[in-house]
Amino acid sequence: MRSGCAASDDDKGVPVTENRETELLASVPDGLFIGGEWRAAKDGRTLKVYDPATGATVKEIADASPEDGKAALDAAVDAFPAWAATPARERAEILRRAFDLLQERKEDFALLMTIEMGKPLAEARGEVAYGGEFLRWFSEETARVQGRYGANPEGTGRMIVSQHPVGPCFLITPWNFPLAMATRKIAPALAAGCTVVIKPAELTPLTTLAFARLLEDAGLPKGVVNVFTTSTSGKVSEPIIRDPRLRKLSFTGSTSVGQRLLEQASQGVLRTSMELGGNAPFVVFDDADLDKAVDGAMLAKFRNIGQACTAANRFIVQRSVADEFARRVTERVKDLKIGRGTEDGVAIGPLINQDAVDKATSLVADAVQRGAQVRTGGSEVDGVGTFYEPTVVTDVQPGSDILREEIFGPVLAIIPFDTEDDAVRIANDTEYGLVSYVFTESLSRGQRMIERLETGMMGLNMGVVSNAAAPFGGWKMSGLGREGGAEGIHEYLQTKYTLTANPFA
Repeated sequence: MRSGCAASDDDKGVPVTENRETELLASVPDGLFIGGEWRAAKDGRTLKVYDPATGATVKEIADASPEDGKAALDAAVDAFPAWAATPARERAEILRRAFDLLQERKEDFALLMTIEMGKPLAEARGEVAYGGEFLRWFSEETARVQGRYGANPEGTGRMIVSQHPVGPCFLITPWNFPLAMATRKIAPALAAGCTVVIKPAELTPLTTLAFARLLEDAGLPKGVVNVFTTSTSGKVSEPIIRDPRLRKLSFTGSTSVGQRLLEQASQGVLRTSMELGGNAPFVVFDDADLDKAVDGAMLAKFRNIGQACTAANRFIVQRSVADEFARRVTERVKDLKIGRGTEDGVAIGPLINQDAVDKATSLVADAVQRGAQVRTGGSEVDGVGTFYEPTVVTDVQPGSDILREEIFGPVLAIIPFDTEDDAVRIANDTEYGLVSYVFTESLSRGQRMIERLETGMMGLNMGVVSNAAAPFGGWKMSGLGREGGAEGIHEYLQTKYTLTANPFA
């Protein structure tokens, strides 16, 4: 059932009122951020940003043209030499100030994401905490970029291996985690000494604009970070990618778009990081602690309303416990409250747009047509906004679209298996390989699954794996490169080897 309106969020945050929302939205810049200046689009165009819970327009912002995109790259190129030469400690202190400012403004950022993306306010607060950790982590990594020095094996010289910023970078972020995807890309780039142009998603650009203002306040020099928003992403982005001055492209989004961007990036032989689609298996063995497995399932599936590349897509449950797992998880799903994310107790906000609702509807209908059963949910919610009921579907048959396509919605699909080999075969039967989840109380089985599952990340008896200190990324069609962890900064560095004469010769 849809919930009614409430006047405030929970007691952990600032009360949410209509006036507070209005004031917050008015404080967000509506222009392009280029060379340290806020400006209108060159041709004066604007685009509208909507609240998916109500369908209402919440703000109009600048809609960049290719000329604006070029200006943003110009600014990044001009700022690069000075920023690359800035001492690591100074870069680190700016990132740390940005982290501290984000903590001060966490309630505003959480509410802003809830308004433009729809996630419940409690989850938006969690994203602020997660996104902030990339600022703190990479502020600490800034001064830890190291090389090496030593004699060559022949003793004829000395080898110096050093690390250098790769150059101006173009960062393209998705709509589902507006803050965390920006900080996860911007922080390592700045830590490495790179300058950036960032393009947030058209559906959720306000958080990135607010974050650019925060970086200004943290003392970031002009031109180091440049932001443009646009309704014609391909038209504006392609000239930037093909510009020979650009040296790095980082993209998070669908595999099909990532493939197209890789083709464009090949012309300039750009360094690329691609965090693409997923089709995560969630494997439950008959020796699993079912209470833990159900708790993990609720996190892995319904966090962010199921709109995450790490969301569990296929629940592969051993046949002897499949009915009990389905019963328990269905009870939990039935209790999830649907509504606007600012309302008390809401767990399921709106999907991002009507296309997302239509996709969930189509995938469930196809599964049912092939013999699956809907235990709860399974329908679009009547009324304003783009809501879809949290859903559990059991007895999903091989060949169903829901097992092949990334759902990106609150639909939990269960398929039974018999043996461990069956589980591995089903789990790996996809072109994607981002993340997997396994629940078993057997240490040896858990170790075997680490070895056998073809994913770049794995949660063993855990329903959430993301952490700023860990390398995030996938195998196969799920992408290239890693974000976060010690590996994350190296995506923005290039290696130089120098041989010097033997000083003792």
